[in-house]
Amino acid sequence: MDHLSSMDASFLHLETPETPMHVGSLMLFDLPEDYRGDYYDDVKAQLAKRLHLARLFHRKLAPMPFELADPVWIDDDDIDLDYHVRSVTLRRPGTMAQLEVLVARLHSSLLDRSRPLWEVYVIDGLANGQIAYYSKAHHSGVDGKAGIEIAKVFYDVTPQARDVRPPRPARAGNAYQLGVAELLQAAISNSAAQYVKLGKMLPQTAKALGCTAMQFISARRKAPRERSLGLKTAPKTIFNASITNQRSFGSLSVPLAELRTLGKQMGGTLNDVVMAMCSGALRKFLNERELLPRKSLIAMVPVSLREADDNSNNNQVSAIRVDLATDLADPAKRFQAIRESSEASKELIGGLKSILGTDLPIAGSPWLMTGMASLYGRSNLGTRLPALANVAISNVPGPAVPLYMAGARMVHYYPVSIPYHGVGLNITVQSYAGEMEFGITACRRVLSQPEVHELTQHLLASLRELQHLAPVAVQETKLPALTAAAPVRVARPVAKKRVAEPKAPANRTRAPGTAAHRPH
Repeated sequence: MDHLSSMDASFLHLETPETPMHVGSLMLFDLPEDYRGDYYDDVKAQLAKRLHLARLFHRKLAPMPFELADPVWIDDDDIDLDYHVRSVTLRRPGTMAQLEVLVARLHSSLLDRSRPLWEVYVIDGLANGQIAYYSKAHHSGVDGKAGIEIAKVFYDVTPQARDVRPPRPARAGNAYQLGVAELLQAAISNSAAQYVKLGKMLPQTAKALGCTAMQFISARRKAPRERSLGLKTAPKTIFNASITNQRSFGSLSVPLAELRTLGKQMGGTLNDVVMAMCSGALRKFLNERELLPRKSLIAMVPVSLREADDNSNNNQVSAIRVDLATDLADPAKRFQAIRESSEASKELIGGLKSILGTDLPIAGSPWLMTGMASLYGRSNLGTRLPALANVAISNVPGPAVPLYMAGARMVHYYPVSIPYHGVGLNITVQSYAGEMEFGITACRRVLSQPEVHELTQHLLASLRELQHLAPVAVQETKLPALTAAAPVRVARPVAKKRVAEPKAPANRTRAPGTAAHRPH
């Protein structure tokens, strides 16, 4: 058995019917020319050969008696692939908008905790002949970086699938059911080991906190930051509400090289450009509805604590808060404010990195945290209490080269993430093969499907706005203007606060300045 860390287990305890805590991906594949097989069967056959390469896919939870401690992972040698790997066909005409609605619905359902916590869907019926592949896995077993490492196991870098070693045969009579006494003994031993480790870390913790505090005070004296967040709360917006389990989802692709060049010319980073795009889009979206608060919106941004050579299938993340400067109308000033806020938060988290992620064993934490999560959602506290952040924005580095699965080339790799009570909108961005793939996941009552499409259009408009700014490093140079390459797929902006679901979904497009897709 493997013990879950406190962080991994928290994703289980904070899960309620309204807040599924799994992360997912939507991938689009181009089938080989003259393909005549059944791609669903081919995918299932390839997965069957490789499940043993990643423990995430053949382990399940064993809860502790009376939920006195966090559960443990145990191996499951009886994987029902017909359950975990499913086939879905889109109705005609098979547009990208239809696919996004389907992914939103699939993402809203909980995973079965009696089985390994993952599911995949092979989706055909797209008008352009592409095959979609949606996968989801529980966040308790994988974070964004670990998900990329698992992707390297299941996908290939050439159309020809590589050979892998078959799984070792299970020993006869090795299967067993964990008993109550064995589970309790394991829980007590693990908790004792955690407390010992925690005690040994106390001097290191005190030193890290002291040094970080001194560095922070010194930096403030030398160069006071006008927009330091400190302990400020975020203004209340339509995104800060208790949510249901219903989801909306939208996707967008932007050339990665353009964003990197833009970041360098403006004196920032790729992540600064992403944050500025989100800031401009949210500002315009709220301003059109006369809902933009006077105070700036604040983003909650996950930060990886994982070492470069660490490929373990668990969570090693913390989070920082970044001022989105939505109170500033000037996009150049807004970009600089975002960059300053992001740097300040990274400095703070850098000083505490050595002590973050430490396990803190709490007796009875499963029922305590689960009860608090349920109370928080059902009592509408997510709407009533002050907000720490308005939106979650995450940037995950992904594979730099094209990937293949069962001979088909992956064209897009969109992330599908987690909104939660009080933060009903999540914008996750992932790089893939020269593209920056945006996945917008929201509670459908916070943002309807047409409103998510509208937000993607505002992201493009925000990018155009940034590209027309005079770069900091080269005042006379501007990036090439964006030009439309295909019909816009997103819905037109609507002035009303809420809009009805469309009867006929819109067509899809990539970001201007990129190669056009075949029509969906």
